[in-house]
Amino acid sequence: MDRLSNTVRPYAWGSTTAIPALLGIAPTGEPQAEMWMGAHPGAPSRITRTTASGEIELALTDAIDADPEGELGAPTVARFGPRLPFLLKLLAAGAPLSVQVHPDLDQAREGYADEEARGVPVDAPHRTYKDANHKPELICALTPFAGLCGFRPPTEAADAMEALGVDSLKPYVDLLRAHPEEAALREVLTAILGANPAEMAETVTEAAAAAERLGGAHAPYARIAHHFPGDPGVLAAMLLNYVELQPGEALFLGAGVPHAYLDGLGVEIMANSDNVLRCGLTPKHIDVPELLRIVRFEATEPGVLRPEAAPSGEELYETPVDEFALSRYTLASGAAPTALTAPTPQILLCTAGTVTVGELTLGPGESAYVPAGERVEATGPGTLFRATVAA
Repeated sequence: MDRLSNTVRPYAWGSTTAIPALLGIAPTGEPQAEMWMGAHPGAPSRITRTTASGEIELALTDAIDADPEGELGAPTVARFGPRLPFLLKLLAAGAPLSVQVHPDLDQAREGYADEEARGVPVDAPHRTYKDANHKPELICALTPFAGLCGFRPPTEAADAMEALGVDSLKPYVDLLRAHPEEAALREVLTAILGANPAEMAETVTEAAAAAERLGGAHAPYARIAHHFPGDPGVLAAMLLNYVELQPGEALFLGAGVPHAYLDGLGVEIMANSDNVLRCGLTPKHIDVPELLRIVRFEATEPGVLRPEAAPSGEELYETPVDEFALSRYTLASGAAPTALTAPTPQILLCTAGTVTVGELTLGPGESAYVPAGERVEATGPGTLFRATVAA
């Protein structure tokens, strides 16, 4: 078992205070958006191992590369190859993230192969597929957490737009009411992303001012527009369900579901992939044709998840994926140790109190990596999240 030293990514949308507050350190004044825990090549966690020549620090990726079956277990390597199949994060949104979708596994493989065949550099700003993997993800709120998740019924989106009283939105309102659900959502999103930028900026500015005047259910879109003035993604956001999570509640985001995180601190777990197709609230490249191929144009309920309690004390967030499983333990002071030994690799993250895991003591925001099969027990008092591979 290894204590993890993790990288914090300073994306512009990150909160300046949430992660420092959890860690109990002073903020730097710079955004601290995501703390990555795992073996993603972009920012692998670092560990310290004892060797014949003494202690050495190395990236978790290097430790896994040196002995994949010893670190991950033979079953995990057989299913996913010689790499940790999930990435765990602390995510702290102080401003909206881009509206985005992720491909399914077949779409990711096809898209990656196509861009490779066409010789598109993997680091090119217009590159869509960074790898051949899908990216299902789960976000679990540690604080009140706001986001957008999935299309709402077209008539609801039409009502919201019509209430703004902006004449240039009338064609979108008419489309949302005149077509079957899938066609309505597809045509409106296509029209929003394909509109003249100057004309769209004027429409968004008018819509934002009206949303601020109306308040109530329109208030989130006014806040989004404050961060992204004139961005067509503001109107794309109005097509989506707005959801507020309370601590302990979670959202699962499957392939093709448009979503965006707006505000709050959470624990996020995902398949180990970089594949993101954006559809607004970003200066980055938007591949409209590919986006329209990937998006699932159907109204869905946000599907807020709450953990299912097991007799062992584990509270599991059920998801329909193989690459990861996320669960939570609330460990009481003086209780018997909780056994966490598993045949799969684990990352353990403390989010409250003080948790002892083996010989390591973890405070809020601190984490440990446990190789497959290694015996481990935990005691509190504190809250511990466990990330591993689904059984």
